[in-house]
Amino acid sequence: MQVPDTAEVAVNTFREWSTPLGLISCGWALAACSAVWWWLAEAPADRLFVGVLTIVLAVAAGCGSVLRPRLRADPSGIALRGFTGTRHHPWSQVRYQVRSRQRLGITSSTLEFDTESGELVILGKLDLGEDPQDVADALEELRP
Repeated sequence: MQVPDTAEVAVNTFREWSTPLGLISCGWALAACSAVWWWLAEAPADRLFVGVLTIVLAVAAGCGSVLRPRLRADPSGIALRGFTGTRHHPWSQVRYQVRSRQRLGITSSTLEFDTESGELVILGKLDLGEDPQDVADALEELRP
């Protein structure tokens, strides 16, 4: 049995974060249920309301499906997926930090990426599927 070299193991190490599949599946299921509701609705006001609801749910579930994985990190850098595609940034060209805000008694955290090309990407717990501080800690472990 051949034991892999530690440098070889480090090259193949990566982590990915994205919206949880369960949440995306619930979005698609709700969109399907609201589409049936729209089909069964008789009043024009009901059809309008449920039609808008169906479209919003389908767009939200579609975005969650298309933007997977939202963040991928390995020893070479990070890859951020957006609507225009995936962009890879070497560690030397990206800065990130966790910001916490408190509004109406609720504290929320976001992970903010600032690249040398001027791109600012802000990801929250919904985008990452984990607490942003935990993701930042994992990024520190991957960063050479």
